[in-house]
Amino acid sequence: GVDMVRAIQFSSNTYFYSLAVDMGVDAIHDFMKPLGFGQVTGIDLNGEVRGVLPSTDWKRNNYKRPELKRWYSGETVSLGIGQGYNSFTILQLASAEATLANGGTRYRPHLVKAVRDTVTGTVTEVQQPPGEDLGYAAKNIEIVRNGLTAVIKAGTGTRVFAGAPYTSAGKTGTAQAVSLGQNVKYNAKALEEHQRDHSLFAAFAPAENPRIAVALIVENAGFGAAAAAPITRRVFDYWLQGDYPSEQDLAAVSKGQAGPPMGKPRRVDEVPLIAP
Repeated sequence: GVDMVRAIQFSSNTYFYSLAVDMGVDAIHDFMKPLGFGQVTGIDLNGEVRGVLPSTDWKRNNYKRPELKRWYSGETVSLGIGQGYNSFTILQLASAEATLANGGTRYRPHLVKAVRDTVTGTVTEVQQPPGEDLGYAAKNIEIVRNGLTAVIKAGTGTRVFAGAPYTSAGKTGTAQAVSLGQNVKYNAKALEEHQRDHSLFAAFAPAENPRIAVALIVENAGFGAAAAAPITRRVFDYWLQGDYPSEQDLAAVSKGQAGPPMGKPRRVDEVPLIAP
C-alpha cells in the first residue's frame, strides 16, 4: 500500500481522492482555514483577495438555485488534489508552506520593517503580532515534512536540486487554467497558451532548519518540475549560498529548459541589483 509519505513523494492522486472523501468537505475546510487558505492573510498591501475555501455553508450561500445550493459527494473528490471549487492565492500557499516549515506556528506575512518620518527623520520599527501555534502534533508535521523531503531526494524535484549543498523539502504542482471535457485528454500543444496548465512549486530550505519558504507559479508553463521548480532552486541558491545564476543558466530558465544550475554561478556581490 501507499502511505502519506509516498503519496506526497509520488503525487498519488488516488490516495488524496480517498482521503478527501473520508474527511468530507467541511472537515477539509475546518482544517485548512487556520492555515490561511481562503482567508485574507493581513499582509501590509492593498488589494489582497480572499480566494475560495469551499464548504457546505459556502455553497449554500453563494448559489441561488436550490439544486446548486446542495453539496454533492462527487464534488469532494477533486478537493483532495486542490481542484474543484478551491481557489487560493500564491501568498496563501507561501504562508501555509512557511507555517509547515515553522513546525505549525503561523506568522502574519509582512513587508514593512520600519517607518521613517520624513519631517523628523525618526525611524519607528513596525511591531508584528506573535506567531500563532496551530496545535498540530509534531509527529504529523514530521510525516508531511518527510514526504516533501522525499520529493527532492527521489521524486519530481530530484533532477532540479541535484548537487545542492543544502537539503530542501518541496512539492511540484500543476494547476488547470481551463476545464476539459470528461473524456478529453490534456494536450498542451493543441491549446492556446492562455489555456495551458500553470506550473507550481512550493518549498522550504534547509529541510532540517528552514530559513526560507517559497511558493511560485509560472502561468501556462505546464508541469511544476519543468518551470517553477528550477526558479525556486535559483532563489534558494541566492538566499542560502550567495550564488547568482550564470548568463547561460538564466537563458535556459527563461526558456523553461533548465534543470540544475548550468555554468559557473556568479557571487551575489558581483551582480548589481540595479544595472548601471
